[in-house]
Amino acid sequence: MTAPSPVDLLAFGPHPDDIEIGMAATIAKHASLGWRVGLCDLTRGELGSNGTPEERVAEGEAAAALLGAAWRLNLGLPDGALADTEPHVGAIVDLVRSARPAAIAVPYADDRHPDHRRAAALLESAIFKAGLRRYPASGAPWRASWACAYFINDSAPPSFVVDVSDVYDLKRRALACHASQFRPEAPDAASTRLTSPLFLQLVESRDAQFGAAAGVRYAEGFSVREPVVLPLLTDRWPGARRRR
Repeated sequence: MTAPSPVDLLAFGPHPDDIEIGMAATIAKHASLGWRVGLCDLTRGELGSNGTPEERVAEGEAAAALLGAAWRLNLGLPDGALADTEPHVGAIVDLVRSARPAAIAVPYADDRHPDHRRAAALLESAIFKAGLRRYPASGAPWRASWACAYFINDSAPPSFVVDVSDVYDLKRRALACHASQFRPEAPDAASTRLTSPLFLQLVESRDAQFGAAAGVRYAEGFSVREPVVLPLLTDRWPGARRRR
């Protein structure tokens, strides 16, 4: 794997469409503001009912270009067999140390899909080990400022949301790049949860609900374990009076 250039935000997904489902609009928003964003799919989704691994990787690359990501890599780890083992951990550690992100986004652990749960556990282990100076991997140790989790299938009350109303159409277009999963045209295409129009409706309705709760049109939710620190309870300067 060619060493990727450093990024501000690094997002990991178990399969080539998972990042888009959970946080495509957040990626687009960061990229539009000038932040460098890197994307990494752990597997090529070779056990998926529709689409070849080659098709799925190509779809992911098309979505990344649309969203403005600096790069997208696929580690080619075995679909359905992600595990907290040294080969899998080491591949992720190498990437984190090379990309040196300020923030990392990973799948939410409490998800109906077993691959998503395993990916969350694997990434937690690898992100921690990336900061250990005695962990045997290439590159200097790197500890991101924080890691947050995005939602794929299931969700919970988020720790915070990102207002993505102004870039939400890019999420729709990025999801449409994954035609083999959402609109398969192969004669032998299988009917799955993803091929139903109700799945994309579920994704959009979740983002609309997060948005409505925050007083905006659309928002993507994230979960963190540690408290979110704010400098003050108000963003008004001392002495300023609110105009009525």
